[in-house]
Amino acid sequence: MIPLHDENPTKLTPVVTITFIGICVAVFLYQVNLPQEPADLFAFQYGAIPSVIFGHASLSEEVRIAFPASLTLITSMFLHGGWMHLLGNMLYLWIFGNNIEDVMGHAKFVVFYILSGILAALSHALTDPSSHIPMVGASGAISAVLGAYLLLFPRAHVLVFLPGLGMTRVPAGIVLGMWFITQLISGGMSVGATGGGVAFFAHIGGFLAGMVLIGFFKRSDVKFFAPPRSTWHR
Repeated sequence: MIPLHDENPTKLTPVVTITFIGICVAVFLYQVNLPQEPADLFAFQYGAIPSVIFGHASLSEEVRIAFPASLTLITSMFLHGGWMHLLGNMLYLWIFGNNIEDVMGHAKFVVFYILSGILAALSHALTDPSSHIPMVGASGAISAVLGAYLLLFPRAHVLVFLPGLGMTRVPAGIVLGMWFITQLISGGMSVGATGGGVAFFAHIGGFLAGMVLIGFFKRSDVKFFAPPRSTWHR
């Protein structure tokens, strides 16, 4: 199922969510307008490469950048591998990110997002510390947003598109629960696979990080498993 909109209004204008989306789009447009070789070089410079992060390998002089490899755990969040990768991530961030930003405020949301993204990237890197493949994408940080949303608003309704059935309203708990189960299954099937692909363990690690961290970042007046605040009418 493809989520399109959630029935969960907010009070704050989601300026951080919009800013993160803007940065990701701007960086991607820069990437796709590079020739192939510089584009590949850009991914190796700013993507998170497990073997480099853990010190098992180093980049060549022509690829090496002026800041520590550990910072690529952050820069990699703003790179994407293709249009579908970008659009899928930005859709989920737009639908669910505004509510998480709303319950913790702008500054805390920045810290929550970046910290969760780092933990998610490390979750993936630890599955293969010797990998030389750069990991890119906001998926890990966005997965944390989904994990937080699941604990806060599982009863909020989400408008989804079901191929062959059209659009319907489904509780967020079902949408996000099914999404997480899919990541677990896909992650299990990816164990032992070689080459690049989807970083399922970053999704899993990010989702769990979001569930753990949300209790420390949300406002005290925001309760877990809150009822939907829908303003929609049938």
